[in-house]
Amino acid sequence: MRKNDIVFTLILSLSILVFLPYNFLESFQNTFLFNSKYWLLTSFLKFALLSTLGESLGLRLKKGVYNQKNFGLIPRAIVWGLLGIAIKIAFEIFAIGTPALLSHSFGIVNAVESMKNNSIFDAINVGLGGTRLLTAFCISAFLNLIFAPVFMTLHKITDMHIVENQGTIKGFFSPIKFYKIFPTLNWSVQWEFVFKRTIPFFWIPAHTITFLLAPQYRIAFAAFLGIILGLLLTIAAQKSRD
Repeated sequence: MRKNDIVFTLILSLSILVFLPYNFLESFQNTFLFNSKYWLLTSFLKFALLSTLGESLGLRLKKGVYNQKNFGLIPRAIVWGLLGIAIKIAFEIFAIGTPALLSHSFGIVNAVESMKNNSIFDAINVGLGGTRLLTAFCISAFLNLIFAPVFMTLHKITDMHIVENQGTIKGFFSPIKFYKIFPTLNWSVQWEFVFKRTIPFFWIPAHTITFLLAPQYRIAFAAFLGIILGLLLTIAAQKSRD
């Protein structure tokens, strides 16, 4: 194992460690990491760190390095942080709106009640386990069918913007030329792989699990999924060149 691999493994391990239920971390987790008062900052930091680690891992698998000239590690982290905030907002909207829709329009009367339970285990204890599972699946499905395609396309556009500006921070803050980038997207890969395969076969099941968890763990779990996203982006980039 090379030195950079050891450093990456150490950073990843520490990133995972802070979320684990150890007594010595309880104060930090309760006062900051899982404290809803700081949702804006923590959402930014979780995605900026974990999802960027995922992209670095993808680069390692593709090029043999975790960072390189023009890769734009800091701009990518900024983008992921901002997208993390957007994801947190989307989670709140769909986690509240979908159960209400299921209850009012689809006759699933306990949908809202099932989501009031902290986790799937609490829902099972009160006889709402099946309803919680169905509701979590519907939240994930609506989230990924409505929000995810826009989110994924926006991320791809920002990614291309970073590359076009050689990964520099100054270039990153220049106006994004949507009118030039949008037509040059590889829509074949975006549709055939990113939308048609990753959404139904990975993201909907993965986010179903997300909404079975207690609310304070959802955005952290979603951020960890960003590591897997880095691998998926690597595959998508490879397909774009094929």
